[in-house]
Amino acid sequence: MAGTQANKTQASKSDSSKSDTSKSDASEAHENPKTDPKDVSNQIKDPSEWTTGGEPMTGAQASYLKTLSEEAKDPDAFDPDLDKAEASQRIDALRKESGKA
Repeated sequence: MAGTQANKTQASKSDSSKSDTSKSDASEAHENPKTDPKDVSNQIKDPSEWTTGGEPMTGAQASYLKTLSEEAKDPDAFDPDLDKAEASQRIDALRKESGKA
């Protein structure tokens, strides 16, 4: 019986510390600009500045670029050897040309 009471006391202390942590996290969220939904400064970055821009384009990029190049009747716009940054720039250019941007 005494062990059960000790477990309840420990659980109560644990819940209390979780509550304090949540309050701390909430106040830090307001101070961190990356968590502000209105701050888009970290969401829009030029592809030439991407740290992973030199990696091969993703499957989604390849698929979308292929579709756009076919719609634009410009099969040469699709190049399977483009990297992520180049693919993004080419997608943006094709979208702008087609009026989808």
